[in-house]
Amino acid sequence: MDFEWDDTKRKSNIKKHGIDFINAPTIFDGYTLTIEDDRYDYGEKRFITFGILEGRVVVVVHTENGDSIRIISIRRATKYEEKTYFSQIPD
Repeated sequence: MDFEWDDTKRKSNIKKHGIDFINAPTIFDGYTLTIEDDRYDYGEKRFITFGILEGRVVVVVHTENGDSIRIISIRRATKYEEKTYFSQIPD
């Protein structure tokens, strides 16, 4: 799987959330929980993926195009999102 992103958005995400898009492959290499983000019409299918980065649950917003994942944002999960993630992973 290839990963891509807008470098300006990457720098903005680092400043806002302290997480670099470069870490995306690490998140997707572990156990993930992915749902479609259909709250709005984005003009494309967007997904929300929960996974682990450096021992913490993170939330990745992304699109998929063939074999490529385009990262939109990565942030730490809320307590509610953490509970949801851990309730869905196998023991």
